[in-house]
Amino acid sequence: MQTVPVPSHLRLREPLKGYTTLRVGGPADLFYKVTDIEEFAQVVITAHRLNVPTFILGSGSNLLVSDKGIRGLVVYNCCRRIEVGELTFSESGASFQQLFLKTAQAGLSGLEFAVGIPGTVGGALVSNAGAFRENICDLVESIDVVVEGERKLVGKEWMQFSYRDSILRRPNPPRAAILAVTLRLRRGDRRQIFARARELQRWRIERQPPNPSAGSFFKNVYDADLAQRLPGLPAALKEAGVVPAGYLIAEAGLKGLRVGGAMVSQKHANFLINAGGATAHDIRQLADIVKQKVYEKFGVWLEEEVLTVGEWE
Repeated sequence: MQTVPVPSHLRLREPLKGYTTLRVGGPADLFYKVTDIEEFAQVVITAHRLNVPTFILGSGSNLLVSDKGIRGLVVYNCCRRIEVGELTFSESGASFQQLFLKTAQAGLSGLEFAVGIPGTVGGALVSNAGAFRENICDLVESIDVVVEGERKLVGKEWMQFSYRDSILRRPNPPRAAILAVTLRLRRGDRRQIFARARELQRWRIERQPPNPSAGSFFKNVYDADLAQRLPGLPAALKEAGVVPAGYLIAEAGLKGLRVGGAMVSQKHANFLINAGGATAHDIRQLADIVKQKVYEKFGVWLEEEVLTVGEWE
């Protein structure tokens, strides 16, 4: 019987825990690494036309992969080319923080909030990454994307951006892969750009745990009535009607809560960390307990910012 050669970039049953910032996750049936955007596009187009389930993996942050892994094809996106200008082009596998550094060095402002946000540009687009009331969606000019087996150039409206959300995070999303994006930035003073970035980075370092995590696990709650009812909430947040998820989790007394190797961080309650030997099941169970306890105390259900993917029972 004749054997079929396996492409050098294709691996079978590749464990994914080493590719995620939570350090959990089972194997991918098929795992293909791409470094060239044209190859990336062709692999996804072919997978769509063959009806092979396809998941695009970047840096593995903001992601919880099941212990059973991901069925079908995982495309590991290492396409990282960046071209800087007032219209800045970036392939989706580029580091979001590296994109900030390159644009800041060129005296371009708009991405200061990206400092300290782990992940790739593609992941930032899927989840409409942001901080300090700024979001990547506000900068998007156009997106190069494969949708249902066809490559297209689309405007930002195609993504249907909202708070930490896009069409690609919602139930029954289109089969799509973001290849690259063009962002419109503005000229600024390099010293001021880096000064603000250092301030934001210092804020993160002081508040965020160093342990393996997926970043902020839950979305903040936009509820003006709830904000007014919380006596300890800062006045600026009351006025904006924003209640940080970490505030609710901490007020529910859940810092330090553990399930197996998963724990609610003592440093920042909206970080569910791998304290050592955690499984994806541990983290998922801990998240469910946190949601239930916050609902019992405050009457609101927290919504995950972290994407849960793979085969779950």
